[in-house]
Amino acid sequence: FTNVPGLGVQGTVDGHAVLVGRPRLLTGAGTSLPPELAAALTEAEEHGRTAVAVGWDGAARGVLAVADAVKDGSAAAVAELRALGLRPVLLTGDNRAVADAVAREVGIEEVHAEVLPEEKVAVVKRLQAEGRSVAMAGDGVNDAAALATADLGLAMGTGTDAAIEASDLTLIRGDLKVTADAIRLSRRTLSTIRGNLFWAFGYNVAALPLAASGLLNPMIAGAAMAFSSVFVVTNSLRLRAFT
Repeated sequence: FTNVPGLGVQGTVDGHAVLVGRPRLLTGAGTSLPPELAAALTEAEEHGRTAVAVGWDGAARGVLAVADAVKDGSAAAVAELRALGLRPVLLTGDNRAVADAVAREVGIEEVHAEVLPEEKVAVVKRLQAEGRSVAMAGDGVNDAAALATADLGLAMGTGTDAAIEASDLTLIRGDLKVTADAIRLSRRTLSTIRGNLFWAFGYNVAALPLAASGLLNPMIAGAAMAFSSVFVVTNSLRLRAFT
């Protein structure tokens, strides 16, 4: 059994060489689709389904039509990402018809369909070359390279080990809305860190000259330092109320 990245799988079953995947996998092995199977493949794609070609012993034997149901809440999650000032992009190895149908349903305008793993990496690099910070969310083996290339790789906890290993952050639930929550939490955390640093530097800049000139009583200085620490900790604890 061998996985061919972005194309499908091949292996030996009961002594028969079997290929399952994109038509390109079969044609690359010298197996062409007969007219009736090519017509079935086209019909499946026109109806927004992913067509999977099956062949063994050097001949194409059939076409399987599969379709993924869009998860409840995906459209709301995309809308929430837009509200955060992000531009959602759909990057998929599925055929163009399926990708466009899903994009319309969830509200994504930019679609890159029928891309191989290395082509996903190329799209990420192109966006980075345009000066954009790229976050990539994925769960499959074919997403691993793009997850590692992106500025922020987010893997779904329900995904493959390869995707989880390549990512910067693993989301426990396989829910796209968690992606928006993670970004909001990271922004809140960064804002809190900046606030703490501002308070710490401001306190020291104001207090050090007074202490050096003898205008600040050591007891008051000690109490102020303790208050500064309490303030920083209390300010950080506000993150526990994040929802």
